[in-house]
Amino acid sequence: MNFFESIYLWYLLRKCNHVPKHIALIQDGNRRYAEKMGVPRAIGHRIGADRTDQVLEWAHEVGIQYLTLYTFSTENFSRTKDELAELFALFKERLELIVEDERIHKYRIRIQMIGDKEKLPSDIQEIIHNAESATAHYSNYYISVALAYGGRNEIVQAGKRILDDIQEQEVHAEQITPELIEDYLYGRNSAIPPVDLIIRTGDDCRTSNFLPWFANGYEAAVYFCAPYWPLFKKTDFLKAIREYSNLRDVLEKRKYTV
Repeated sequence: MNFFESIYLWYLLRKCNHVPKHIALIQDGNRRYAEKMGVPRAIGHRIGADRTDQVLEWAHEVGIQYLTLYTFSTENFSRTKDELAELFALFKERLELIVEDERIHKYRIRIQMIGDKEKLPSDIQEIIHNAESATAHYSNYYISVALAYGGRNEIVQAGKRILDDIQEQEVHAEQITPELIEDYLYGRNSAIPPVDLIIRTGDDCRTSNFLPWFANGYEAAVYFCAPYWPLFKKTDFLKAIREYSNLRDVLEKRKYTV
């Protein structure tokens, strides 16, 4: 990092009067980055995973308590057999490292997965269980990993679970409230608060059905940026937070002038 970049980072931090509690990241562009660089897609995914590790540090430095990573959607199962094998091997490797990462235990970070676990290979399901169990007692920070995830699917699955409990007379129709539905989306033991800010890389202006209840339902701010995920920089991260902060300033000013 050069002198001028350090000054710009300091400037951006000074402009962030409001820091979001929960940021959701759509990490887009690993494959396009690999194609641009003329390297195998597996290399692009691995460089992207390294970038994710850096972003976790940046989020902690700024004080983001909840971070949700859109890692693998239900639509991604349509990729080639070879690419899926490479991705699953990478997920397995990184999830295993989480349990041993001293930062996870030093900062008391809870790891949790959202998505349809049953669609994942059994060895990855086991590693997810180990990571969640090893950090279940932590509550300072939360990292949620969206694997085999689909936003509409999670709402459908929550509806089915509610219907099952109504049939078992554990829930009555008049008890159905937004709060009850939120309990059924991820389970009462999960910690997924409303999303304050969605960041999407890769120059694609879509939220791709990501956390529709907790993002769209709560009118989360959205920041789209051009860099592919492996090229996402700390300045991009802070610019996204600055835009969120500016929006909060405008909303607060409007509230007091109405």
